Amino acid sequence: MDGFEIHDPRFAGYLLGNAPLEELGSGFRWIEGPVWMGDADCLLFQDLPRNRTMRWIEGQGFSVYRSPSNYANGQTRDRQGRLIACSHRDRCLTRTEPDGRVTTLVTHHAGKRLNSPNDVVVKSDGSIWFTDPVYGIANDYEGGRQTSEQPPALYRLDPESGEVRIASGDFDGPNGLAFSPDERRLYVAETGDQTKPDPRQVIRVFDVAADGTLANGSDFYKIAPGYCDGMRIDEDGNIWSSAADGVHCISPEGRLLGKILIPYRVSNLTFGGPAKNRLFIGGSHTLYSIFLNRRGVQWP
Repeated sequence: MDGFEIHDPRFAGYLLGNAPLEELGSGFRWIEGPVWMGDADCLLFQDLPRNRTMRWIEGQGFSVYRSPSNYANGQTRDRQGRLIACSHRDRCLTRTEPDGRVTTLVTHHAGKRLNSPNDVVVKSDGSIWFTDPVYGIANDYEGGRQTSEQPPALYRLDPESGEVRIASGDFDGPNGLAFSPDERRLYVAETGDQTKPDPRQVIRVFDVAADGTLANGSDFYKIAPGYCDGMRIDEDGNIWSSAADGVHCISPEGRLLGKILIPYRVSNLTFGGPAKNRLFIGGSHTLYSIFLNRRGVQWP
């Protein structure tokens, strides 16, 4: 099949012969943070360097949802359907309330400012997990140059108590993250210290205990070419990861099943549509989608 690489027969069953890759629109600078809003039947995503959040609706096209976005990056929804977003410029997590008000959830840890929260997921218990590398404050293109006050880390926020703690500090540049369907594993993209000539770049995996602590962190899979920036999980626990040549599908055992080839470097992706079987893909400045014989597991 043109536009795909099949490395395992299972991957052929994930594709639909009459559902090609679609280009939904172009002309953005760098697409990040796609999130499906099922109750509004729309996709939100970041046109990050332009400091705006965009909205796409089937049959209506694109419109600006929020401008300025304070250089928001990763987004997700909590168990009440509220939008949780990472802000590079303000170095915080925010929550958009049902009435449109924006609440700041966390700005500091241990008395020091966060760096530039990058991506975020919400577990079924309501806890909010987010990565905090320095990428958004390292230059003026994606947030504005500022001084880092603490090392990069992966955090867990309890929205009820407000407690924020380091879930793992063993990262040079934590990025995208996703839970397995049973939430017993957490995958985190390590995109490394990009000031170094050979940064550590690998998808890592952790066991998740009932109390929210992580254990047995290990390297799971190394994307090539490029590296994993963002990722999503399907109903069978397969990891759909961004890469330099498109989207890679990796089994829970760490085997490459296949690729969706994209002309541009992919930053992030999300499942959406009524059945969550439509994969939306940010390819640099262009938004793509493809219907799959597979469903994503993110909620709602």
